[in-house]
Amino acid sequence: MRVHFIAIGGSAMHNLAIALHLKDFTVSGSDDEIFDPSRSRLEKHKLLPKKWGWFPEKINSDLDAIILGMHARIDNTELLRAQELGLKIFSYPEYIYEQTKDKTRIVIGGSHGKTTTTSMVMHVLKENAIDFDYMVGAQIEGFETMVKLTKDTKIAIFEGDEYLSSPIDRRPKFHLYHPHIALLTGIAWDHINVFPTFENYVEQFEIFTNLIQPNGSLIYFEKDEHIQKILTKKREDVTYIPYNTHPFRLENNQTILITDKQEFALEIFGEHNLQNLMGAFHICKSIGIKDSDFYRSIQNFSGAARRLQKLAENDNCCVFQDFAHSPSKLKATTQAVKKQYPNRKLIACMELHTFSSLKKEFLPHYKNTMSMADQAFVYFDPKTIEHKKLEPINSKQVQDAFGGTNLKVYINSKELISDLLTMNFKNTNVLLMSSGNFTGVNLPQLAEDIIVNTK
Repeated sequence: MRVHFIAIGGSAMHNLAIALHLKDFTVSGSDDEIFDPSRSRLEKHKLLPKKWGWFPEKINSDLDAIILGMHARIDNTELLRAQELGLKIFSYPEYIYEQTKDKTRIVIGGSHGKTTTTSMVMHVLKENAIDFDYMVGAQIEGFETMVKLTKDTKIAIFEGDEYLSSPIDRRPKFHLYHPHIALLTGIAWDHINVFPTFENYVEQFEIFTNLIQPNGSLIYFEKDEHIQKILTKKREDVTYIPYNTHPFRLENNQTILITDKQEFALEIFGEHNLQNLMGAFHICKSIGIKDSDFYRSIQNFSGAARRLQKLAENDNCCVFQDFAHSPSKLKATTQAVKKQYPNRKLIACMELHTFSSLKKEFLPHYKNTMSMADQAFVYFDPKTIEHKKLEPINSKQVQDAFGGTNLKVYINSKELISDLLTMNFKNTNVLLMSSGNFTGVNLPQLAEDIIVNTK
């Protein structure tokens, strides 16, 4: 098979390109810019384009498929050439389905926790020597790539993102996977640039449940009121499996799982993670993993990259990085760290970086989301707002939206880091939350600098 990627440098796109290359496909691609880690990974597999830009001459009738990334525009010259030739054009979720349509597909959806839940299932299956295909939205320890596609595996596990599939396919990605086993972690409004009302956003999850294959199953967090509303219309050919927070206790800043037979110490923590764990438990049970094997395997799960990831620590300070950016994620992550370390102060730093978070109308949803932090910093870059062509916001609007007396707003990341490094970090944890990097800050190095300041 010969496939060509338009916008090969994307996070998911370059991983899919590598996966198909490893499956002995002939892979080519184009992009106008590619950054690490995509760049170095593509270069390692000799898939990095020789020149930046779009080259319609690369598109010819010998290609079996075109895979189109979200980074490309609808007037992309390669895309126009492919349409002119009548070639098969796929979004990457559509092509992943094509490669796994004869397998048992497991899809984890929800506004939060889907990456972690997917990672947990992957970890347990690997620990139990079960081979599987997968697509996940973060780098997972023990897995070289974020996508794997093979000929012989019988199971495929996907993180089900609700964002759009491609510039010419406006369906949410998770509508294209048609799961046999589906999971919903919870619903909290996100992607308001695509789903302008909460009702429209919730509707996407209802559609997702309707796409479950006959005689399939839906595993869901039973305390989410929006999922419960969706489930007033249950299907007779689907099995419904509710879950809640796994029983646990805290001991010396460590989370201990409580089961009927014994207790298990974990490397992860936080109630959301224990809900994710319970969802992963039911998925694994559905595909034949014994309870004892699940608990044995999950003990050494350390989490996905940028999901409450420890960047540095010593005896009285720990610096965490987290992808949290939406109000629900921000509140849950802040609470998780504070509850896990009740005797330590918490300094929480958050960057408003996504389209939704920088939109003036959305800011009030952040009210009191960082109230459990002893000191909270919120940063946004006016240039990012300008780049996204949004209405400008100012520091006072952000301050008023978040509320509380523990919060300070910055529009200069150097000033934020300078002020942060003057603080006393003894008996204190630091939480860095963003889907970006605070406009070019080396977060691992910052974490080391914070730890040095506690000595």
